[in-house]
Amino acid sequence: MKIWIDADACPRVIKEIVFRASQRLKVPVCLVANSDLSRAHTSLITSVRVAAGFDIADDYIADHAAASDLVITADIPLAARVVEKGGVALDPRGELYTEENVGERLSMRNLMQELRNDGMLLGGPPQFNLADRQRFASALDRLLTRMVRGDRP
Repeated sequence: MKIWIDADACPRVIKEIVFRASQRLKVPVCLVANSDLSRAHTSLITSVRVAAGFDIADDYIADHAAASDLVITADIPLAARVVEKGGVALDPRGELYTEENVGERLSMRNLMQELRNDGMLLGGPPQFNLADRQRFASALDRLLTRMVRGDRP
């Protein structure tokens, strides 16, 4: 089992929560980004820097993550690809993507993007807050407990 982090847009506090869980449970973590990551690597925490470009980091994660891995991402198309392969994807706000909800989330994301492109909607998601951080930490703890035991979430 490995934890993959779509690291370009992942909040630092979420990465730190994952790093602590990694150390506690001895689960390896790989950060994937198209920019330099200033993180002291350990035997459990590594990073991959991919070329700049649209979806390059997502493609790398989708190609390398196994069904037994956990992917942390706010990118719904990437989450859909992970779930389609039988993997587990968790949003930095603590939402677990499943076969039951990822299609709906992807449709909603596409609709919102169209509305923004047409100028009918401004802005993006709400600002990341303490409740989001707590929800993520709880969801991560529950998921890792199950996954380390070999249970499917």
